[in-house]
Amino acid sequence: MNTISAEESYKPSPLRSFKTKGFPTYWFAMMAQMAGLNMQMVSRAWLIYELSASYTILGAMTVAHALPMLFTSMFGGVLADRFLKKRLMQSGQVLLAITSLFVAVCLSLDLINLSTGAGVSYVMMASVFQGTIMGFTMPSRQAVIPEIVGRENLTNAIALNQSGMNLNRLAAPGVAGLMIALLGITTVYYFMTFLYILATIIISFLPITKSLNPHAKEKSPLRDLINGFKYIFNETVIFYLLLATLFSVVLSMPYMGLMPIFAKDIQVVIASDFAWMNSTLIISSFNLPELLTYSSFRLGCLMSISGIGALIGSLIVTILSDSNRGKLFIYSVLALGITLTIFSFTRSFIVGCVSMMFVGFFQSLRLSLSNALVQSYVSDEFRGRVMSVYMMEFGMTSFSTFLVATMAGVIDTTNVFAPGFGIQLTMGIAAILLIPGALIFCFGKRSLLNLG
Repeated sequence: MNTISAEESYKPSPLRSFKTKGFPTYWFAMMAQMAGLNMQMVSRAWLIYELSASYTILGAMTVAHALPMLFTSMFGGVLADRFLKKRLMQSGQVLLAITSLFVAVCLSLDLINLSTGAGVSYVMMASVFQGTIMGFTMPSRQAVIPEIVGRENLTNAIALNQSGMNLNRLAAPGVAGLMIALLGITTVYYFMTFLYILATIIISFLPITKSLNPHAKEKSPLRDLINGFKYIFNETVIFYLLLATLFSVVLSMPYMGLMPIFAKDIQVVIASDFAWMNSTLIISSFNLPELLTYSSFRLGCLMSISGIGALIGSLIVTILSDSNRGKLFIYSVLALGITLTIFSFTRSFIVGCVSMMFVGFFQSLRLSLSNALVQSYVSDEFRGRVMSVYMMEFGMTSFSTFLVATMAGVIDTTNVFAPGFGIQLTMGIAAILLIPGALIFCFGKRSLLNLG
């Protein structure tokens, strides 16, 4: 007679975190905020490139957003360890709404004007302010998750949170691109303002969570900051996880900021080449071939297709057990390098869409697993500060984006190659470097592979 133990027969529900009080409220608030942020990512990049037509200025805009994030995120981690994370998140969402409204009003008053190219400085100012806000609030957004669901549901909650973000990556960029093409950029910014206000209202219903580090206020903020760095350098697992994340982020994420160039100059679409789409009655009513001639719509399509892959990746993580997470993390970086290389060097919109789906899939696996591993191994006392360093690494993306864009601009000024070849070459090299880098972590630091 075969007997099955309770542990063997137990199959955890992929939605189990939603049964925890407070997590549904948190999730829907993040959905509203991330919808705004994903629409903003597309709209701001499209707007700055339309105003300037400059690779360098597009890259500089990403730096303008990230530089304050780098300086403020560590202090955001200290705040997350000392104060109510709910209040910090609410404050950040209100300020994001104000900043988005500022850009919308500037567009309405023609202070930002697409015809004359005026207003780049206003977009830059908004980017700096939003980067500052994100630096102060992102650590709280991540560190509050274990306070809501506990350690036993942490990986599941992070994966569900990532799934929500990827749902937005699926829908929001496409909606933004379509709204820009049909309603104009000004309408998009007013709509983003509404989304940030909605997120603020929803998060007000989040129950006050009990801090996992109740003695944080007994120490000075500066001492907290120093102790946070000491902890990271002394904890080998945390240090190498953060190092692997930094490596993969710096080399893999620049494509996000440079997508307007791919959409406008590289993966160009001629309506007649896609006339076959009108043979389908449903599609013909939207005149998709004509819509694809708009760079804003192609940009939204590429970002949304990436979101499809990302959503699938994050949903897979929700049903994974905690074993072999280290292996999957490193392998996802390796696969990301391969698929991103293919995307970088193709000039076909169709091939770009297919490869972008796989880029989104492996990027999502990498993001979900690295976040879950760091949160699983960090001490509660240092969680906010460690997560601030984790989020600070994403700010480094902008510097690599700026470097890639600047080098590409130099290459393309020769006028020897096809438009956008400089971006393809520099981003392709960065993607290729992910492959040997992942292999070094795979064989040189095998302890990462054994993390569960």
